[in-house]
Amino acid sequence: MEELLQQAATILRSMWKHHWLGLAVAWLVAVVAAGVVLRVPDKYEASARIYVDTQSILKPLMSGLAIQPNVDQQISMLSRTLISRPNIEKLIRMADLDLGSKNKTDTEELVDHLSKALQIKSTGRDNLYTLSYRDPQPEKAKRVVQSLVSIFVESSLGDSRKDSDSARKFITEQIKNYEEKLREAENRLKEFKLRNVEHQLEDGKGGPIGRFGEVSAQLNQARLELREAENAREALKKQVLGENRPDRAEQDATSVSMPELDGRIDAQKRNLDTLRQKYTDEHPDVVGAKRAIRELEDQKKREVQEMRKAAANNPSLLVSGSSAASQELRRAMASAEAQVAALRARVGEYEARYGRVKEMMKSAPQLEAEFAQLNRDYSVHKKNYEDLVARRESAALSSELESVAGVADFRLIDPPRVAPEPVAPNRLLLLPLALAAALAAGLAACFVASQVRPVFMDSRTLREVTGLPLLGTISLASAHSRIRESSGFKRFMLGLGSLIGLFAIGMIVLAIRSGQGA
Repeated sequence: MEELLQQAATILRSMWKHHWLGLAVAWLVAVVAAGVVLRVPDKYEASARIYVDTQSILKPLMSGLAIQPNVDQQISMLSRTLISRPNIEKLIRMADLDLGSKNKTDTEELVDHLSKALQIKSTGRDNLYTLSYRDPQPEKAKRVVQSLVSIFVESSLGDSRKDSDSARKFITEQIKNYEEKLREAENRLKEFKLRNVEHQLEDGKGGPIGRFGEVSAQLNQARLELREAENAREALKKQVLGENRPDRAEQDATSVSMPELDGRIDAQKRNLDTLRQKYTDEHPDVVGAKRAIRELEDQKKREVQEMRKAAANNPSLLVSGSSAASQELRRAMASAEAQVAALRARVGEYEARYGRVKEMMKSAPQLEAEFAQLNRDYSVHKKNYEDLVARRESAALSSELESVAGVADFRLIDPPRVAPEPVAPNRLLLLPLALAAALAAGLAACFVASQVRPVFMDSRTLREVTGLPLLGTISLASAHSRIRESSGFKRFMLGLGSLIGLFAIGMIVLAIRSGQGA
């Protein structure tokens, strides 16, 4: 640290040797810088504020029916793209700035200057925009801002109507294409259904698999009923042919089928069950029903015994006889034969249906796949067609909404005006910077001179640089030299103070003038 301080002290002492050069350079730079600052032309700023109202009472009313453009985004994009070459060229013509342009180069320079000088600032979500421009001529700045305001307000957000018409035209063409596709899909679907009416893929009963199970169950049930009817018929035949031998005369009569008596007995039993749900076993109606059942069962037993006796003696007489038992047997046999024939016809019909359904089952997957493909194509075309029709109507409503309500309402909050005082340059800031630059230039000149013409200020530096042994040092210190150094220091400080004082006086004068102007 001590070595660094010693080096710094040595450099400063070397620079002090050239302090008059540094003072002269500082004065020269200060005079030039002050002259530049004072000669910079004043610039006046013209500005205007515009409010863009994007709210409309029709928009919430038409929500969901018409396409709602993002007006805020459009306005924001317009503000960012307003300073474009076509708009600037239009602005130059409107503000008569092209009168001073003699050739194309001047026009290009003017366009570049305006592109950099024009400013559009937004306050954010309030949709408030500030347009400003600076120029040495106040009236010129005002004309430029007035022209920019006109371009901003009249800028074509109405191009959206043209876009809406183009979109509607495109949608109409697509609707025609989809109408043709829908007709073709409907014809294919109709022809397929006509070719496969018998399959009825959408009969609501589970398709071919459901019908196959249903027909199979009906066939099994018909076969079961046929076997039951055949067994009953065989039993009657055995009775008629006398296969019930006398040694089985004691067999329970209830095993013999007599349809008329059996029907009456079953009816009485059902009636008895109903009465028992309401009354007790001692109720007269219940007792009467039981007695009627016993009488019918006794009657059946007697007739069965007569039939068995007749069959044991001469079965043919029983069948051909005119007794009640033989008549009952004939009726039972005829009924059994008729029932068997009807059930056989039913079984045959169900077997035919079963065969047809089984054949249909083989082709059902392919038909279902073809039907699904046709239906899917039709559904897709229909959905796209309906969406396009809805969007066409929405585009038409949007176009009408824009023509009635407009996209946005531009309101000029502050008309173009020019500040009475110049806004640039800020000389109160530039003069201190010029003074600082002058002092820095003087210090730099002293340092460069000390490096160009170095001087050894002490014995240590001389010994370190030369590498030779130093025997001693001789100093000259007289009263005359000290007076001369003191006088030179005072003159230097007077020159430096004069420089700083002149800048201070200039800043005070500028501050007073600025205060009076305000």
